[in-house]
Amino acid sequence: MLLAVNTSYQPSDYLPIVIQFGLAVAFVAFAMVVSHLVGPKRHSRVKDASFECGIESVGNARTPISVKYFLTAILFVLFDVEVIFMYPWAVNFRQLGTAGFVEMIIFMALLMAGFGYVIKKGILRWNEAVPSQTFVTKPVLEKQPAIAAQAA
Repeated sequence: MLLAVNTSYQPSDYLPIVIQFGLAVAFVAFAMVVSHLVGPKRHSRVKDASFECGIESVGNARTPISVKYFLTAILFVLFDVEVIFMYPWAVNFRQLGTAGFVEMIIFMALLMAGFGYVIKKGILRWNEAVPSQTFVTKPVLEKQPAIAAQAA
């Protein structure tokens, strides 16, 4: 028993989505304008100064961050997009037939080839990480003898 599926879409079918998007943008713009107009406008030197909480920073704040964090994030996004493509395919599996199945097998094979390349290159290997103490800069070692003793 097959159900009739309407595959011809008119531009007016997307009108509710366009209206909802327009209302969302209008609400955000309205809220920002109202808060700017109604909000207090008291300026002082103390209020306009930068504020940082926490412990007093020592040394250079621009310590190097391992590229592995960024590579892991990019790989997560890549394979997350794979799942985004797989969900509609799984929902419409019966309607797509053999052609849809073959296309998804090719798609998965390409992604698995990429994953194999990632594994072969050792991008996900974290056991060779450099200890964080090697990133301590020389001025920090001069100001804090305890860190200098640990680094030596």
